[in-house]
Amino acid sequence: MKGKLFLIPCLLGDGEVNQVIPTYVREVTVSLTHFIVENERSARRYLRKLDIATPIEQLTFYVLDEHTGPAEVEQYIKVALTTQLGILSEAGVPGIADPGSDLVALAHKHGIEVIPLVGPSSILLTQMASGLNGQNFAFNGYLPVDRTQRIRKIKFLEKRSITEGQTQLFIETPYRNRALMDDLVQNLDSTTRLCIGVDVTLETQQILTLTVGEWRKKMPDIHKRPAVFSIQG
Repeated sequence: MKGKLFLIPCLLGDGEVNQVIPTYVREVTVSLTHFIVENERSARRYLRKLDIATPIEQLTFYVLDEHTGPAEVEQYIKVALTTQLGILSEAGVPGIADPGSDLVALAHKHGIEVIPLVGPSSILLTQMASGLNGQNFAFNGYLPVDRTQRIRKIKFLEKRSITEGQTQLFIETPYRNRALMDDLVQNLDSTTRLCIGVDVTLETQQILTLTVGEWRKKMPDIHKRPAVFSIQG
């Protein structure tokens, strides 16, 4: 009998488990003993927060990050053929701006049941609170690091939002937020709406939508803070 692959959400920061993670998700998570994780140390810390009954040293962890090769991923999926296995996100939900999609694809290929568990996604929560088009939106991941390419991408996304009526969402490494924000207000039209969701689900959460012209007069303090950006022209 084949096992199951659970997609386990994690806190988006140092928040309260009870405010973000549903009871059922906690119960399923603490019942598992095999986990695929991006970082074993932070995974252990999170499981302790969930009050997992099994001693941490008796749990089995498999690392899935940018250094994990296809052969290792194939080995991981073999575990799910015979047992219940959980993919534990580093923050948010697995497979969304997070490693795990390749493993999930393999699970489908091998006929393993994939079970997504309810949890926080800063992308969807920001979209919900933005007031921008929720019927047609696209997540674009990280924008280019090179400034020339980044500006070109920003202008492309603005044009696409106008021609298709589609909200465009993207993220950035927190320490580059200021540079991205400068490029956004300098290169977007003043009437384009820009939503910024910062520290989503945390006590310091701020989600605000203003026109670019308004943002130019009120630049936010988002340096080194996890943020989601969305625009609609």
